[in-house]
Amino acid sequence: IISGKVVSQAKREELKNRVAQLNVQGTEVGLAVIIVGNNSASRVYVNNKKKGCEEIGVNSYEYALPEETSQSELLELIEKLNGDDKVDGILCQLPLPAHIDEQAVINSINPQKDVDAFHPFNVGHIMIGDYTFLPCTPAGVMEMLKFYNISVKGKKCVVIGRSNIVGKPMAMLLLKENGTVEICHSGTANLKAECLGADVLVAAVGKAGFVTADMVKEGAVVIDVGINRGADGRLCGDVCFDEVEKKASFITPVPGGVGPMTITMLLE
Repeated sequence: IISGKVVSQAKREELKNRVAQLNVQGTEVGLAVIIVGNNSASRVYVNNKKKGCEEIGVNSYEYALPEETSQSELLELIEKLNGDDKVDGILCQLPLPAHIDEQAVINSINPQKDVDAFHPFNVGHIMIGDYTFLPCTPAGVMEMLKFYNISVKGKKCVVIGRSNIVGKPMAMLLLKENGTVEICHSGTANLKAECLGADVLVAAVGKAGFVTADMVKEGAVVIDVGINRGADGRLCGDVCFDEVEKKASFITPVPGGVGPMTITMLLE
């Protein structure tokens, strides 16, 4: 089992020391988090980010705006934070209310403070393999593979899902480590056959139990990025854990796998 909790804890200890060293040098680190409206899942994430900041000694500034906040008001706040020296990172929690253009908001964040790495400037740097910031979830997956000494070099890596947040950057990071990468999605012909060829399979679909044992090669490394609610209301991933675990050499559980790593990589 690849435990995100174990990797995350080790990483946070390291980050605590790094922040303490910066404080000794007279540098404080600050993260501004903006949340618009009252999406309950977003609220949980924002609270966890705040707790993470407290744990490692980073200043956290929360801006909770009402649902009816206009796009121009939000852009005005971001402009103010772009120019605020106390703020080193700016994060606008997605999804935003329907009347706000998400891409316009992402584009307005100073790329040097864009800790989510969603700005086209940072996406371009990821593409050419020369980056400062990485999207937190794919970065967390790579950190877990490193911690467990799992090399992707020369291996066939299949990523199911092509989102800008996970699928595409995940493929780029595996490629940077010399994996042979394939991105599969809803338009892929014979998805099962593609997955069966994978030495490393990353599921980022957002559908509970999507990956079944008959899609997984014996001895494959299986990384489950999905966070869903099963029919019983319990948290589960994109992978049928109980059946796939028997075939995989390594597997991440849900909860306790990739999840804990996401906020830890944001803190990094």
